[in-house]
Amino acid sequence: MVMQSPNPSAPSPEGQTLSWWVGRLIPFGLFFATGVLLIVLLGIAQRVGWIGTADSTQAASSGDAQQIFTCPMHPQIRQPGPGRCPICGMALVPASSGSADLDEFAVQIEPAQRRLAQIQTAPVLSEPVSTTIESIGVIEIDESRQATIASYINGRVERLFADYTGVVVERGDHLAVVYSPQLFAAQAEYLEARATVERMSNTSLAAVREAQQKLLQNARQKLVELGMTEPQLDELETSGKAESRMTIYAPIGGTVIQKLAEEGKYISAGEPIYRIANLSTIWLMLELYPEDASRIRFGQEVQAELTARPGETLTGRVAFIDPEVDKKNRTVGVRVELKNDDGRLRPGDYAEARIEIPITPQGQVYDEELAGKWISPMHPQIIRDAPGPCPICGMDLVPTSRYGFSNEPIGRQASTVIPRSALLTAGKNSVAYVETDPGRFEIRNLKLGPILKDKAVVLDGVKPGEMVATSGNFLIDSQMQLAGKPSLIDPTRYVQPKVRNTPMKFDSIDIARIEGLGGEELESLYQAYFAIQNQLASDKKPTGEAASQLFQLSQKLSSDSQFNETVHELLATIAKNSEHLHHLSLAEARKNFKPISHAVLQLATEVRGSRATNSFHQFFCPMVKGGGGDWVQPNDQLLNPYYGSEMLRCGEHVQEIPSEITANTAPLPSSDAASNPEGVR
Repeated sequence: MVMQSPNPSAPSPEGQTLSWWVGRLIPFGLFFATGVLLIVLLGIAQRVGWIGTADSTQAASSGDAQQIFTCPMHPQIRQPGPGRCPICGMALVPASSGSADLDEFAVQIEPAQRRLAQIQTAPVLSEPVSTTIESIGVIEIDESRQATIASYINGRVERLFADYTGVVVERGDHLAVVYSPQLFAAQAEYLEARATVERMSNTSLAAVREAQQKLLQNARQKLVELGMTEPQLDELETSGKAESRMTIYAPIGGTVIQKLAEEGKYISAGEPIYRIANLSTIWLMLELYPEDASRIRFGQEVQAELTARPGETLTGRVAFIDPEVDKKNRTVGVRVELKNDDGRLRPGDYAEARIEIPITPQGQVYDEELAGKWISPMHPQIIRDAPGPCPICGMDLVPTSRYGFSNEPIGRQASTVIPRSALLTAGKNSVAYVETDPGRFEIRNLKLGPILKDKAVVLDGVKPGEMVATSGNFLIDSQMQLAGKPSLIDPTRYVQPKVRNTPMKFDSIDIARIEGLGGEELESLYQAYFAIQNQLASDKKPTGEAASQLFQLSQKLSSDSQFNETVHELLATIAKNSEHLHHLSLAEARKNFKPISHAVLQLATEVRGSRATNSFHQFFCPMVKGGGGDWVQPNDQLLNPYYGSEMLRCGEHVQEIPSEITANTAPLPSSDAASNPEGVR
């Protein structure tokens, strides 16, 4: 194998000269220097504004190009594109842009977003409303139309004429024959006493005749107590023959619902033989919730349909409303009386009942059948044109007006209603979103009346003619939550704005002078307030010393017995809003300063210290957001605490409030507008 020798002309690394190394490194140095120079030039261009940063430009362009999507049920889910919520699986919808933030009580939904979110609205209506209470009840026997047939004597049942359950009997029909030696002995005793009286002549002693007459009367009464009727006694006196068997007659007409004895059975006095019920009238027993039961009244018409006879409607009237709530079921028993002349209704059957109730604040209800009528207080089916006794129970009929029925037709009053789908409810909170302008949806706190199947009665919160969101309102609510505004989660932050753009006025000013320590502390309270007013006018947050002094004095004086209830309420308002005043930002402190000023202003017209000599001055600024821009100063040099240096001289001098009212004091202007210590905003 022949080995090739290295090139003798190539220099070895150990023999390389300095010039060779310089020639090799110069290109690398030039490349590095060029890169450094380029970076320096880019930095200078950015500093002078020739070019912008790539990150900001890209972010801005991507923010304009991409639409943020959110979940209507979980607004914390946000992503740059459509899809489905990872929590609930709902389709994501476009979120409203932050640039459309109109105010603290509304959001703006763009037309494209509205179409995608399928937001729909419906008008608030004003119309007569009625609701129907539906319940299922069971038919029962009328307890007032039942009778138990029992034996008055000890004996043996010889014959039963109604020998099976279900026999229909009339009043006076014979039901059973009872054999009783006791009855035979009592009849024989009566006949013997009667014969003895007849044999006695007028020559007998009067005392003997009177004693014998009493024995006869007692013997006859004994037979009555043993169950013999007047016709049976007359027959006994006519025949003069004692009988050991007695026939028992039906006291009422009806149906035998229980047969409790058999022929040949020995029975004791008082032992029942039959139970009879008159089924011409029956009861429908309902169980209603207390809020439903409170809206019905005695005599109200009820429609019922038997489950055994579908399609056939029966009409009855409320006969009784239980005054107590069942502690176990939390329901109220309601009894409805139904006529059953043809015997179609069977006890134990079920029926569906419907009671229509008009939703109106009026106290009376018009019922054509009851207008100007008289009704039985025990049997509401007994209705007459004139007073008189009830043919069933004998009680006097009463006018139907006693139970809230009018004599003349009453026009039904309209109620404000919204669609049920427009209502958002969580716990005790209920809100709806009103479209006040195209795309602008404002939250409204609602005070609700009855909630019906497809609509809800609103007592306060919306007005007829306004448009409420009926679909997509959860999306609107999620946008309110994301913007930190009042929403279904916390609707209590929403306060219906009531703007007052006029100064507070008082019907009269009557200043009481407070003696002693209480008067001195009251004047110190005014001075603490003036210190805070001056600090806010200088664009400074209230100091802890001034805020604490105002809070401590107002809290202490609010329990002082020298002051009346009105002054106590004003001092409590000052204490409530001043406790953390020095911890708030300047803007928040100015908001809390408004109710403090209103309370101090009214307080200055009520009480002053006995040593006070200086007058106070009322000022008003119409530019204060939400109205109610009143405040008090110890002098007439206007310093606006609500705006400070921004509008220091904005406002007007309203009046001078003296330290006391004397006969020479000029009367102050009065107004019907009452002052409000909390401040009307």
